[in-house]
Amino acid sequence: MTDIILAGVGGQGILTIATIIGEAALRQGLHIKQTEVHGMSQRGGDVHSNIRISAHPIHSGLIGKGNADAVISLEPMEALRYAGHLKKGGRIITSTVPFINISNYPDIEQILAELRRLPDVTLIDAEAIARESGAARSANIVLLGAASPALGIEYEKLEESVNAIFGRKDKAVAESNLRALAAGREAGLTAVKN
Repeated sequence: MTDIILAGVGGQGILTIATIIGEAALRQGLHIKQTEVHGMSQRGGDVHSNIRISAHPIHSGLIGKGNADAVISLEPMEALRYAGHLKKGGRIITSTVPFINISNYPDIEQILAELRRLPDVTLIDAEAIARESGAARSANIVLLGAASPALGIEYEKLEESVNAIFGRKDKAVAESNLRALAAGREAGLTAVKN
């Protein structure tokens, strides 16, 4: 069983990541349960999704505190918010770029310092990597690539899912997102981890 919490702010593409993970898991013959909270997404509020992946049937889609294998976040403050849901040995993979949607947003350097104090954290600038890969609007897919080793899903299944989901829109969009996925995976594998 792999339990994942996806976190971010409305409009960052958290639900797109959840869709890709779900499709990839099904392509691999795995069972998946997903729950999501996205009612605040239109106002730039907290968006998160619980994803549970297993070779066996899953009875609940909720992940309790202290049970998540990974927190994958597009926003560093949201990564900190869900850090308490990690089990011992769990990982955080997060973008370092803040989404400042409140007037009293904490100092980003303090947030990053708190994250660096945690045992297994991968910090990447998903937005910069997306721009460098030629997929400026795909920071969420970059983050998915960086987190891919923590998912328990074959990378090829993620590629197939990205291609299928974005290929429905346009082949060029799919190719752009595949580049973002690969760039994110490379960044995740080479990032300095705490």
